[in-house]
Amino acid sequence: MGEPPRHRWDDLLSDVRTRLADLTSPPDRPIALFGHSLGALLAFECARILVAEHGIQPVRLLVSGHRAPHLPLREQTLHHLPDAEFLTKLGERSRRLRALTDPEFRKLLLPMLRADFTASETYAFVPGPRLTCPITALGGEQDEDAPLGEIAAWQRHTTGRFELTAFAAATSSSTTRGRRW
Repeated sequence: MGEPPRHRWDDLLSDVRTRLADLTSPPDRPIALFGHSLGALLAFECARILVAEHGIQPVRLLVSGHRAPHLPLREQTLHHLPDAEFLTKLGERSRRLRALTDPEFRKLLLPMLRADFTASETYAFVPGPRLTCPITALGGEQDEDAPLGEIAAWQRHTTGRFELTAFAAATSSSTTRGRRW
């Protein structure tokens, strides 16, 4: 909350490069990366930076709740909309956001939400060497934003082992269990 939101991938990756440099010493330290939603793309790009710039292959990349990076957007973009329309469209997509009825809290979240959507909707995949580390992809069986087929497409980005774990929709009387494919 105390940092300025980052809208552009150049800014995100510049910050990541600085932080990854600190993690790569000693160079034999095992590094696993996890990212959910927009963080999945960021974790993927971090893995590529570690390999290309530091010669370090992560021990695992775990991605959750986001389509594979090479897949195009399926929905209309929202990041360019005026604030009121942006929040309305987000509410149509997300039950959680509809529940945020406090105008002050929405106003507080707006810069971060807009930055996340801008970064996600303007991400441009650049083909490159595939990772050799294992990739574990996590997704919900009922997730309309990231269907399992789009989650499974992460397999294309590694020559190593790939695992897809699908989670059933949770209900108030059941626990969520993952199924591996």
